[in-house]
Amino acid sequence: MIQPLYRTKLGKAYCADSLHLLSSVPKGSVDLVLTSPPFALRRKKSYGNVSAEEYSDWFWPFALEIARVLKPRGSFVLDIGGSWNRGEPTRTLYHFELLLRLCGPDGPFKLAQEFYWYNPAKMPAPAQWVTIDRVRVKDAINPIWWLSKSARPKADNRRVLKPYTKSMEELLSRGYNEGKRPSGHVVSNQWGKRQKGAIPGNVIIAANTGSNDKYLAGCKECGLEVHPARFVRAIPEFFIKFLTKPRDLVVDPFAGSNVVGEIAEALDRKWISIEINEVFVVGSAFRFDGLASHIRSGHLRKSPPTI
Repeated sequence: MIQPLYRTKLGKAYCADSLHLLSSVPKGSVDLVLTSPPFALRRKKSYGNVSAEEYSDWFWPFALEIARVLKPRGSFVLDIGGSWNRGEPTRTLYHFELLLRLCGPDGPFKLAQEFYWYNPAKMPAPAQWVTIDRVRVKDAINPIWWLSKSARPKADNRRVLKPYTKSMEELLSRGYNEGKRPSGHVVSNQWGKRQKGAIPGNVIIAANTGSNDKYLAGCKECGLEVHPARFVRAIPEFFIKFLTKPRDLVVDPFAGSNVVGEIAEALDRKWISIEINEVFVVGSAFRFDGLASHIRSGHLRKSPPTI
């Protein structure tokens, strides 16, 4: 039986092949699977990635296991960026092909809603097309597919309300003009009712420019390789709040530096992270207070600690 490399009050971090470990997770026991797997990039990364042509077949066994472990009203949130065709400034369709397979007639999921992560700090790449030939603009969004097993997955947008903008506050103060709009929408007197906040849209705006946190500092101190594609914190924070309740179980089968586990712990959710690269799992322990001494002493690999 595979043992976690470390435990926290609410979670377990495993160094393992996620397809193998998922097969040991009980059927219908998980509330949310939230992950960002390796994308089908043309340039090979240290964390491993397959080609666009192979991607759907490679991912399919993981999808079937994810569907099996999810509860009937559970959700699967997949952050998956696009890629370019080799040698030309055109895009592959691999992530759309995967979506059609996952949610098609033979797929285990429904598309609950599509989201987009907009990263205003994204590098202008590919350089050949964006900064040299100048025939494309920088690719600054990632699609995020929110998939579900049922037509009515567990969700509540009241848990992710945003503060009203200044202009919205002014509108609430003076009131709406009721009646029919040119678009055909009818504004009723209920529109001016103040709620606890504004319902967010399906675009998450967040830059992944953080360079001074305890994870990075700890890895630098111990000479551990830093994961090159860390999850931006705003994404798991939004979906964990939106799609789960306290003490629900969140699983990340491609955990990388375990941002999902860190956020789940902070939000009082149980979690399981699975990452095949041991160095990344060891470094991820720096995200949790109380584990740093185990890393520095080398005990993390010898005797899995609990904090």
